Amino acid sequence: MDSPAVVNYENKPHAVELRDIHPPTIGDEDVLLEVYAVGVCGSDLHQWAAQHSWTVNYPVILGHEFAGRVSKCGSRVEKWVVGDRVVSETAAVIDNDSPMTRQGLYNLDPNRQGFGYGVNGAMTEFVRVPARLLHKVPDNLLIHHAALTEPCSVAFNAVIENSHIKPGDRVVVLGPGTIGILCAAIARLCGAEVAIVGLESDKHRFQVAQKYGCETIVGSANDWVRERDGLGADGVIDTAGVSITMKTALELVRPAGWITKVGWGKQPLDFSLDLLVAKNVTLQGSFSHNWPVWERVIALLASGQLDIEPIIGGIWPLKEWNEAFETMHSGRIVKAVLDPKID
Repeated sequence: MDSPAVVNYENKPHAVELRDIHPPTIGDEDVLLEVYAVGVCGSDLHQWAAQHSWTVNYPVILGHEFAGRVSKCGSRVEKWVVGDRVVSETAAVIDNDSPMTRQGLYNLDPNRQGFGYGVNGAMTEFVRVPARLLHKVPDNLLIHHAALTEPCSVAFNAVIENSHIKPGDRVVVLGPGTIGILCAAIARLCGAEVAIVGLESDKHRFQVAQKYGCETIVGSANDWVRERDGLGADGVIDTAGVSITMKTALELVRPAGWITKVGWGKQPLDFSLDLLVAKNVTLQGSFSHNWPVWERVIALLASGQLDIEPIIGGIWPLKEWNEAFETMHSGRIVKAVLDPKID
């Protein structure tokens, strides 16, 4: 029996529609996952608007932030059984012989392809998932919250694994989107003072950031970063979807400080990087996540130390995907979640 799916069918603005598709077949090492919740990511919106900078295998079902129950197991799947509540990582295709994969850094495998752009994602009722990607959802963790493990893992990887944050640091986060707010929340868990910077149009998102104890700034953060000794922020986390914010980060960071770049932006840069040298700044990229990051994040979510509820702006049925996209794109909410189980 066919199922509805949110399909991005070509590289042009708003080339996304609801289509009926055949349920996927699974291999020996896969599970068929019944989707209970799928988050709308900024990258889904970028593909919807045809403003992305990565290769997409059209047509493709969108959605890479998802959780659900195991519906069927391949013949060589041993750890999982039908009915298990699980959440899935995103590295749907990897090269097992890649040097990066062998180090456990399969997120950096050059051959990696993810759900929602490389292979069919989870904005539908059933999705094929390699069993190696699954993590158990604790009984006390709501399935709609578990579905957002992925963006939390992006933020955890950026802040904990790839930054040099210490208690008492002053940290600026550029961009109050989902990843920006989650990076700010995790930096707060580390004991940092955090200011998140955005535009006047981000007022709804700022209200969410304030729930995590963050300072919110429209425009320039120059005054805030220099309040202590005049030298600047200890660190800057750049989650904005434009490249020019790197110039802002270099201006805000103190000598011997650090910048972690998370946001994608395909625009070319046309300014000098001399400040990077003159200030002796550490510049670090951060991409995706891997197994130990997911385990840590699930523990934080289940314990309540990281509360995901404030960022969820609404839950929509799959058939109302367009309203969910539009609402999130407008900035009225931080995160939209689709639930294929509701009408």
